[in-house]
Amino acid sequence: MQLTKTRKSVLLALFIGMETVLMVTPLGFIPIGPIKATTLHIPVIVISILLGVKEGMILGFYFGLCSLVMSTFNPTPFSFCFSPFYSIGEVSGNFGSVLIALVPRITLGFVSGILFHVFQTKIKDTTSILLSSLVSTILHTILVMGGIYLFFGREYAAISGFAYETFLNVIKLTICTNGLLEAFMAGFMTLAIYKALQKIK
Repeated sequence: MQLTKTRKSVLLALFIGMETVLMVTPLGFIPIGPIKATTLHIPVIVISILLGVKEGMILGFYFGLCSLVMSTFNPTPFSFCFSPFYSIGEVSGNFGSVLIALVPRITLGFVSGILFHVFQTKIKDTTSILLSSLVSTILHTILVMGGIYLFFGREYAAISGFAYETFLNVIKLTICTNGLLEAFMAGFMTLAIYKALQKIK
């Protein structure tokens, strides 16, 4: 889909607004049984596929920045993982929190756009969208959980109530539950939004 610079700017602004709405409302976290699946990554994937890697990384940065701000002003017990300005007991966020908040989200925009471009040269758009969404979402989950393990592993385990030695198993479980659910949601929702937006071509 070829878009003018003005239309690209308008779409990016629209999706920044959408990301904001998802961040501050329950629409960003959908309860499915005992699991809460986030939809916050979906606008990033859509934009990176629709407009390109640069715009995807910009929206990914905004996603991460919103995460940092929300973790600071509307914290949960684990907000220290995403905000250097939040503390719980003796546990405080630090520069690692900034990396966890920003790097996986920027990478999400980069990888989903690159994968779509690569897949698109070999297979149909529909399959390209599904595959790039699935792979980039799972990678995003791995990067977030890997960052928490690297910078706050013991603190996160202590607050969660599991042994630090089992953290890698927790990461695997998270990928197999939330990660896969969010990946499939991203694939089908991204495909639906992409097809709807083709009408503006």
